[in-house]
Amino acid sequence: MIIIPAIDIQSGQCVRLLQGRKDDATVFSDDPAAMAARWAREGAEIIHVVDLDGAVEKHPKNLASIKKIVETAGAEVQVGGGIRTQDTIRMYLDLGVKRVVIGTEAIRNPRLVKDACRLYPGRIVVAIDARGGMVAIEGWTQTTKVRAIDLAKQFEDVGVAAVNFTDIHRDGMQTGPNIAETRRLAEAVSIPIVASGGVSELSDIIKLLPLVAVGVVGIITGKALYSGSLDLRAAIQLARKYRASAEPSRLP
Repeated sequence: MIIIPAIDIQSGQCVRLLQGRKDDATVFSDDPAAMAARWAREGAEIIHVVDLDGAVEKHPKNLASIKKIVETAGAEVQVGGGIRTQDTIRMYLDLGVKRVVIGTEAIRNPRLVKDACRLYPGRIVVAIDARGGMVAIEGWTQTTKVRAIDLAKQFEDVGVAAVNFTDIHRDGMQTGPNIAETRRLAEAVSIPIVASGGVSELSDIIKLLPLVAVGVVGIITGKALYSGSLDLRAAIQLARKYRASAEPSRLP
């Protein structure tokens, strides 16, 4: 189990949204790269970066900020938001991004995911964001009639590195993670799962750690780090201690 700090970029600033609402943003820094470097100094192995503007505009919008993060963070970087084509995937990987996260296109164009997994083994992550168990797309502005579990099953055995699973109702709310839904998804597929949404304090990490046994390999957290309710160093230390005593991580 690894702890993954999230950096959401809107108009070049590091922000956090409540339940993905673009009009409910709190700005935490005007220097996302400096924030990424801070999390790396505190022990983060991977930084999760989301181009919020890109998710809405359907193509990268904060490329300069992301490029600076990759060049200066001192940790691996995975990027999502506005990734709709193979050209964009290749551009990010050439830039030095470790993994590319595909969300909307996983449901709109699953062939894109499958082809990318073939071309870039171990470098493609699928983001499944759910509202009431149903997949939400287009920067969370549309809720589909597709169940999160059914979407994840489409990508069994194609080489997806991980599935990032977010409970939208809990994202940015610091109300605790959705343990039951995360477990249900992890048990339904063999793909490693990264949990996201609702983490507010160390006790939430403790509740998620046992899910290592069913294939949950990481936890993405954002607002709790920025508000100070979760100490990153302490969370990483706890997860590493648990990881050392459990089975080897399934995250490539």
